[in-house]
Amino acid sequence: MTRRLGNYCLVLLLLACVVGSFAYLQIDLAALFSHDSLSQMGRYAANFLQPDFSQSHLNSILKGSLETLAMSAMGTLLAALLGLTLALPAAGNLGWLPLQTARLVLNALRAIPELVWAALVVLAAGLGPNAGTLALALHTTGVLGRLFAEALENTPKAPSNAIRLNGGGHICAFFYGTLPNLWPQLLAYTLYRWENNIRMASVLGFVGAGGLGQMLYVSLSLFQEAKAATVILAMLILVLGVDAFSNWARQRWVSR
Repeated sequence: MTRRLGNYCLVLLLLACVVGSFAYLQIDLAALFSHDSLSQMGRYAANFLQPDFSQSHLNSILKGSLETLAMSAMGTLLAALLGLTLALPAAGNLGWLPLQTARLVLNALRAIPELVWAALVVLAAGLGPNAGTLALALHTTGVLGRLFAEALENTPKAPSNAIRLNGGGHICAFFYGTLPNLWPQLLAYTLYRWENNIRMASVLGFVGAGGLGQMLYVSLSLFQEAKAATVILAMLILVLGVDAFSNWARQRWVSR
C-alpha cells in the first residue's frame, strides 16, 4: 500500500512538473494548433517537397559536398595522427608526468563540443572549411587519443619486450611489436569517428565553417525551402555513402 501511494505521488509530481514547465515557458498550445498556424506549417512543409534541381544549384551542392567530405576526411586524419601521438604518453609508457599531462589535454579537447570549437576557430581563422576542419580535428583528437590510449594499455607487451631484449629500441619495438597488433583497433576507431565527423561536418556550416551546412543555413535564412530540401537530400546521400564505404573498409581491413 505504501509503495502504491509512493508511485501515485511520483506520477502527480511528474504531472506537476510538466504543467509547471508549460506555464513557465508560456507555451500557447491553442495558438500552436490553430487553423492559421497549421496552414502555415503545411505550406512550409509542402515547399520542402519540391526540391530545386536546377543545374546551377546542383553545381553549388557538388562543391559543398566535396568541401564537407574533405573537411571530415582531413579532420579525422589529423585527429588520428595527433591522437596516436598523445596516446603514447597517455597510456603511461613515458612516465607519470607525461601521462597526467597528456590525459589532461585529451580531456580538455573532447570536453568542448565540435560546434563550440568551430565558433572559436571561426573567430580566430575566419569563415570557411579551414575552420571546420580544425574544429573536427581538435575534438576528435581528444576522443581518438583516449580510445587509442586504452587500446595501447590492453595490447600484449610480449612482442615489444622480445624486440627490446634482442637489442631493439623503443621505436622499433613499437612499430614492429605493438603496432601490428594494435592496427585493426586503430583503424576501426578511426573509421567510426569518420562516420560521426561526416555528419558533424554537415552541421558546422551553421557557424560559418563551410560545406553543405553553410548552404543549408543560408537557404533556411532566406526561406528558400526548395533549395534547402536539395541540400538535405545531398547530406543524406553523402552520409549513406560514407557509412557504406566505412562498413566495407571495416569488413575488408579490420575483420580480416
